Amino acid sequence: MSLPSSLFDQDIAEIINKARFAGATEVRRLAPGDIVVEKQMAAYCREPGCPNFGQSPSCPPHVAGPAAFVELQGRSRAALMVRIEVPSAVLFSDERREVMRLLHEIVAGIEQAAIARGYAGSRSFAGGSCKDLFCIDHPECRVLSENGPCRNPDAARPSMSGFGVNVAKTLEMAGFTEPDKTRPAVKGEEATSWVAGMVLII
Repeated sequence: MSLPSSLFDQDIAEIINKARFAGATEVRRLAPGDIVVEKQMAAYCREPGCPNFGQSPSCPPHVAGPAAFVELQGRSRAALMVRIEVPSAVLFSDERREVMRLLHEIVAGIEQAAIARGYAGSRSFAGGSCKDLFCIDHPECRVLSENGPCRNPDAARPSMSGFGVNVAKTLEMAGFTEPDKTRPAVKGEEATSWVAGMVLII
């Protein structure tokens, strides 16, 4: 039985507050149908080629892809887009992995909070490869090598791009404005950029 909308809305508001407290710059709710899915986005992982292609179970070709995402999308009651804004320079520094790990941890936390409230099918997605972010010091993924379970099951989440999500267009649908990544800093302010993740509430 579905919860009345007011109770569902209250659950979502509480989950969003937890995500902001955990470090999200902003979290926006949008209708699942507003998520932009394009098959070509997943194909880009293979050609022209991402260096993380095939390195983890959270990236192509080991994820179910756009068709599976569309099926999840159709069963979802709401979607949450999460964004962390950082100075652009951070994404080209040694701090990048720290920021991306935080993103994975935040969306995983939202997923777990939703499941705890009874939305048992909820799924989260993020940017970046879990192998590159969590297991960079290990020669291989234990799951893919069949040498054991995932080392970071509570934090590592699959790639949005690998499921065909056009992240930039979906952020626009959620009402996010785009930081200007190319404009020089004005009045002493650093240019900013962002990393993003998503949770389907099912």
